[in-house]
Amino acid sequence: MNFIRFEHINLSCKDIAANQKFYQTLFPDWYVRAQGVFNGSRWMHLGNNQFYLALNDHFEQERVHQSYENIGINHVGFVIKDGEAMKKLLDAEGIEYYTLTAPETKHRIYVNDPDGNEIELVEYYPEYALK
Repeated sequence: MNFIRFEHINLSCKDIAANQKFYQTLFPDWYVRAQGVFNGSRWMHLGNNQFYLALNDHFEQERVHQSYENIGINHVGFVIKDGEAMKKLLDAEGIEYYTLTAPETKHRIYVNDPDGNEIELVEYYPEYALK
């Protein structure tokens, strides 16, 4: 098997700064790994040593994919340590979210980033073997 790890997701953004603020609110340890300009458009790699989001400035474009209504990625899941703390943070920041339940998860929290990309924040039960 040749797979090592999942490294990054490439996202087009209306406003890189708004997305940077949003993701650093959820994940305060994330930092700008690299940034620059390519073909006149700003880009940024935001994340940690294991994973990052490649954010690309496309302020003139409109969203065409609607989650769960078109073929494409519906959401991206991130495993978190403390779902209760995350909900308190989201409430304090005024970030809307909804929750769902599943037998293996203590928390499944869903939020949308500034461009409407859905993010799932998952806290697994400690005894769940595949966490």
